Amino acid sequence: MRTRWVVSSAGVAVLAAAVVIGFAVWPDGASARDPEIQISRSACGRGWTDPRAGAQTFHLRNTGTVTAEVDLIDPATGVIYGEVEGLGTGTTRPLPVTLGNGSYAFRCLPEDSAAIVGPTVTVSGGADRGPGVAPVTQNDLLAPLKNYQAHVTAGLDQLVAGVTKLTDAVHGGDRAASESAWLTAHLTYERLGAAYNAFGDSDSAINGTTDGLPGGVADPGFTGFHRLEYGLWHNQDLAALRAVADRLDSAVRSLRKSFPDSQVDPRDLGLRAHEIVENALQFELTARTDYGSGTTLATARANVDGVQAVLDVLRPVLAPRYPRLSTVDSWMKRTGKTLDGARRVDGSWTPVSGLTAPQRQKINGDVSELAEQLAPIAAIAEPRRIS
Repeated sequence: MRTRWVVSSAGVAVLAAAVVIGFAVWPDGASARDPEIQISRSACGRGWTDPRAGAQTFHLRNTGTVTAEVDLIDPATGVIYGEVEGLGTGTTRPLPVTLGNGSYAFRCLPEDSAAIVGPTVTVSGGADRGPGVAPVTQNDLLAPLKNYQAHVTAGLDQLVAGVTKLTDAVHGGDRAASESAWLTAHLTYERLGAAYNAFGDSDSAINGTTDGLPGGVADPGFTGFHRLEYGLWHNQDLAALRAVADRLDSAVRSLRKSFPDSQVDPRDLGLRAHEIVENALQFELTARTDYGSGTTLATARANVDGVQAVLDVLRPVLAPRYPRLSTVDSWMKRTGKTLDGARRVDGSWTPVSGLTAPQRQKINGDVSELAEQLAPIAAIAEPRRIS
C-alpha cells in the first residue's frame, strides 16, 4: 500500500498514517468514533454525518465493484486536502486528516468511470483552514516535461563530448588528463538524475556499481564510469583500460541516439527531486560509490545541480501549490554552498574520509534537511485524475 499525504490546518504536507497489521494508527485527537465513509458510484461520500474540526480519521470503505481513488476536496475549487489511491472493492483504509473551517466533499474516481463528487459538508468552530493542494494534471506537466527533455538532450550532448575527451586521454596514455576528464564527464552524467528511469539498461552500463556482482571489481559486468574510476585510481595499466573507455563511449553514444525516442515519466519529475538527494545521503555521503577517486562529495554537489534543474522546470506548477517553495530554494543554496566547501583550492575534492567531524556533521545535516524539504514535492507534482 502506498503511504499518502494529507495537508494539515497549518498547510504543511505530511504523510498519512498506514494500516499496520490490521489496525489503524490514530493521529492525536482521533478516536474510534471517526466515521466510515462509503465509496462507490452510487454512494460516494455517504456516512459523514458529524462534521467537526480538528484531527480525525475517516475510514474509507469501498462498497462498489471496482477499485477507486478517493480525494477529500473543497468542492468549489477542487483543492485536495487528503487522498487514498487503489482502494480495492470490499476493503477499508484510513485517511487521517486535520480539518479547519470550510466546505469539504469526497471525490470518488472509480476505475474506468467518471469522477463522482459526494455531498458537501461544512466544518466550523475550529481553526482557519490552511492551504490544500490544487491537483496537477497531465496537461499541467506537458511544458515542464518538454523543457526537461530539452535539458537532458543538451546534457547528453555534453556527456558525449566529455566521454570522447576521456577516451582520447586514456588512449593517449595520460593518466592525469584521464582522471581530470573522468571527473568532468561523470559529474555531467550525475546532473541528469531525474531521467535515469528513461535511460533503461543504459544507466547500469554507464554508471553501474559492483552491487550484486559476484566478482566485485573483477566481475565482467562491472563497466562504465566506476569501472574506469577503479582502474585509473588503482594504477591499472592504461592500455588495459582502453577497452573499458571504449565501452563507456559506446554506451553513452547509444543513449544519446535512443533518448529522443524515450520519455521521462511525468511522475518521475517530482519524485526524483527528492530521491536524488536521498540517494546522495545513502551512497555519496557514505562513500559507498567511491572506487578510488575520492570525489563522492563532488557527485553529491552535481546531484544538487540535478535537483535544481527539476525545480526550475516544475516551478510554474509548484509555485502556486507549495507555500514552502522559497524555503526549499534557501536550503538548495545552503546545501550547495556547504558541499562546495569540500572543494580544495587546486580544484580537487576532499574525500569523505578526509572530512573533520564538524564538516561531516554539517554536510550530513544540510543534505538531510534538504531531503525533508523536498519530500512533499513528489506528492504535490504527481499527476492526478480529476474527472
